[in-house]
Amino acid sequence: MGKGEDRLRITEIFLSLQGEADAVGWPTVFVRLTGCPLRCSYCDTEYAFTGGETLTLTQIIEQVSALGVPHVCVTGGEPLSQKAVQPLMSSLCELQYNVSLETSGALPIDDVDKRVSIVMDLKTPSSDEVEKNLYSNLQHLKNGDQIKLVIADRTDYDWSKKIIEERALCDRATVLLSPAFGQLQARELAQWIIDDRLNVRMQLQLHKILWGDEQGR
Repeated sequence: MGKGEDRLRITEIFLSLQGEADAVGWPTVFVRLTGCPLRCSYCDTEYAFTGGETLTLTQIIEQVSALGVPHVCVTGGEPLSQKAVQPLMSSLCELQYNVSLETSGALPIDDVDKRVSIVMDLKTPSSDEVEKNLYSNLQHLKNGDQIKLVIADRTDYDWSKKIIEERALCDRATVLLSPAFGQLQARELAQWIIDDRLNVRMQLQLHKILWGDEQGR
């Protein structure tokens, strides 16, 4: 590894279909960073909390390039917990990749390269991490970014409806509501959205439909 080159702790780099957000369905390289300061009750990537392999940015980009598709999703864990993720994302943008970032919304996004499409969670009450929401991030969202809320029950939905209105989320970004896998029937969430004429997009996790809880998908 090159002396002095930035390094990141990586859980996995793999090719799959994007399962969420505006890029859903596109063949995408996922760069999953290790580590996360949150412990959400509905987390489906606990295996990324620890372990992983330390790679230089050059090694990461070489692996991304070898997989041969233009879409790259930087995810975790919480990718922003490692500072070197910023130059990685900028380097990928320079190489003309379509780069998205999946982040918990608990760490600042103001330094993220403006060419990166941000998919930012707001943690709902059932996550047990709702107090970690960093609402100052909302002012840094740009056109094309997305806010995701995972809904496990009616309490989550009512909380989300209130926060969408109070903080004018639909004026800041596309708002996505997703049923927590295995906890809320998609049809039930769909009916709530329809009944309230809520100005959001409902999304299902395509990867869960195709592969269930299989890791590396």
